[in-house]
Amino acid sequence: MESTQDLHDTRLADAWATLQSHARDGAPLSSDASRLAFADPEFLLRRETRGIRFQLEMLKPDLEQQAHGIENTVVVFGSARFHNENRAAELLAEAEASGDAARVRRARSLARNAHYYEKARAFGQLVAQYSADKQPADKLFICTGGGPGIMQAANQGAHEGKGISVGLTIALPMEEAANPYVTPALNFKFHYFALRKMHFMMRAKALVAFPGGFGTLDELFEVITLVQTRKAKPVPIVLFGSDYWKRLINFEMLVDEGVISPEDLKLLQFADDPQTAWDLVKAFYQL
Repeated sequence: MESTQDLHDTRLADAWATLQSHARDGAPLSSDASRLAFADPEFLLRRETRGIRFQLEMLKPDLEQQAHGIENTVVVFGSARFHNENRAAELLAEAEASGDAARVRRARSLARNAHYYEKARAFGQLVAQYSADKQPADKLFICTGGGPGIMQAANQGAHEGKGISVGLTIALPMEEAANPYVTPALNFKFHYFALRKMHFMMRAKALVAFPGGFGTLDELFEVITLVQTRKAKPVPIVLFGSDYWKRLINFEMLVDEGVISPEDLKLLQFADDPQTAWDLVKAFYQL
């Protein structure tokens, strides 16, 4: 007689095999009341099971990062649109050859900002090299949104520094695959922005925000608000590219208008080169 454990394993394997066969053969998966609930996509994707999906998006990345010894991360945000200097130069040459004035203006902007890619790459390498000979509890790992641009640059630097790094991607209509430098076992995709943001903060020991657009601002101010309201522990928040950030946001005006306290400005620090950004993180923790 089969043991209870054997029967359990067999049923799980059978349920999974059914799903796999339908996916492999391209066959539609019709509703089936007898299918095990956790192996029934039609059931799991119902509006009423949204809470379960929240839990799964919380648990899967958490358990996998625990398994790989990821306890402390340095989160890097920034534009997905920036290229490395070589690629930016190629795009500029192509734009100029096209004679399209709008395309030339955009390509010149990207070429002007390509140095941020190289600096994010160098910063990622510094973090990985620091952690190379540390005990697991003392290691710091680069964590990004897993996409192109600044995110790819930081993951690339960590890879070149012989380290592993995390990518927390998001499923979007203009979806792209994760950048090739995210460690494959630490490449997580999210449906819910809220759960993705939680994972950015759960292990974050520092945030370094490079120039970026709406997404970068959203993520940055989420972290600032959590730290300001003490919903999260204090962490160094480094704004990389002081001219960019000070032109974009007049932080002193917020103090003048009484909407933040003067002490709130101390939550933010500025850096313009990778070593300075890394030194600010080290100084915060006296590393």
